[in-house]
Amino acid sequence: MDFRLLYAIILTLMPVTELRVGLPLGIIYAKDVGLPVILIFMIILLVNILLIFFVFYFLDNLHHLFMKLKFYRKFFEKILRRIQKKVDKFENRHPSMEFLMLVLFVGIPIPGTGVWSGVLISWLLGLERKRSILAMMAGVLISGTIIFLGTIGFIGLLS
Repeated sequence: MDFRLLYAIILTLMPVTELRVGLPLGIIYAKDVGLPVILIFMIILLVNILLIFFVFYFLDNLHHLFMKLKFYRKFFEKILRRIQKKVDKFENRHPSMEFLMLVLFVGIPIPGTGVWSGVLISWLLGLERKRSILAMMAGVLISGTIIFLGTIGFIGLLS
């Protein structure tokens, strides 16, 4: 049995790998088994977009319970300090561009950016939820398109 599509979906859900790893793996799988690549692209994007709602749910409803666990609290506080420094620096320079920057932050497929970080930033800053979700959805589309084109191009070079 071939579990590569499931692996691609799981990697898309993970905080470090997200779309950057899940989508190329899904595209390679699709090409190997003859599935339409655009179908896999849409599935992986949908999974990443649904992740936005899961992370917000976790932060709104379960985070306070996990804060009672010492290892989680230390880990979260470390991430919080690192993100808060960057956010404060940016907010001082560009106070009215929060949502555009959220689109770009999620949309640029480099380590440390993506849905997990975008939701955390939105949640910490108390940004309007609907606009934040739309901004992150646009970011996922941008990031997914960049990764899709890059992966297709790379595969084309190897062929």
